[in-house]
Amino acid sequence: MKALRISDAESMIPALHDEIRRCDQSRYDHRLHGVLLVAQGLSCPQVAAMLGDAPRTVENWVRRFEDDGFAGLAEGDRPGRPRRLDEKQMAVIGSALRKSPKQAGVGDEGVWDGKTLSSFVMKRFGVDLQVRQCQRLFRQLGFRRRKPRPLLAHADPEAQRAYKKTAKAGARRL
Repeated sequence: MKALRISDAESMIPALHDEIRRCDQSRYDHRLHGVLLVAQGLSCPQVAAMLGDAPRTVENWVRRFEDDGFAGLAEGDRPGRPRRLDEKQMAVIGSALRKSPKQAGVGDEGVWDGKTLSSFVMKRFGVDLQVRQCQRLFRQLGFRRRKPRPLLAHADPEAQRAYKKTAKAGARRL
């Protein structure tokens, strides 16, 4: 029988890992598979390499299974505060960032910054996010900050030379 292969496996492996981590039930099934492979004789590092997890993680699964049975593999409380914006709201923010702030209904012509995004989120969803958190949202949504630089259209070349900090070519420093 011919061996089957996944096309574009290099990019599909991270996508499959993301899908496993997406919901509680799939994470539970993932842990079950890890414990099953250890029960069938594979070592924790071998199982970890196969599943894409750390060996210590697989050891913890086996230890929890030994101590508490199937309940030890169940999803526990996750640390941290719940997100203030859901996936649908994040998608709305992502599409708004592809427009100008004026088109999105906040501010005037210009570029998005943390303060403008904060006011957009407050106006649209009634959620108060600080400027720093909005700056993190840019990065999280795949945007990078671009700051417009002033352009001196008719700058005086003599004034520019006088302003420069570097010495003229051939000049000696004291």
